Amino acid sequence: MESTRQQKISRLIQKDLGAIFQEQSRNHFRGAMITVTKVSVTKDLSLARIYLSLFATKDKNELLEMIRKNTREIRHGMATRERNQLRVIPDLQFFLDDSLDYIDNIDHLLHDNS
Repeated sequence: MESTRQQKISRLIQKDLGAIFQEQSRNHFRGAMITVTKVSVTKDLSLARIYLSLFATKDKNELLEMIRKNTREIRHGMATRERNQLRVIPDLQFFLDDSLDYIDNIDHLLHDNS
């Protein structure tokens, strides 16, 4: 169970990363739409696990690798936004959130059987 502090930092990171991805989408990520679905922060606040939904792209894994390669730049963007709120910016780990794909697949299977 996350503490109140962890939850607040998770929401702050989610909001700021959403803005960063929106700003950098055209230049760095080929215009793909990137949504931050969930952020989980460790108890010592040193690591943030970020789950992303990726839209308007043919190869999601390739885009995820591109995001991982730009982690340093993304973290720097976060640091400039959160410098007055956090002492230390956590390390970022990005993961693909496939829950929407799973929902679409279930929906597709239900409609095929009807």
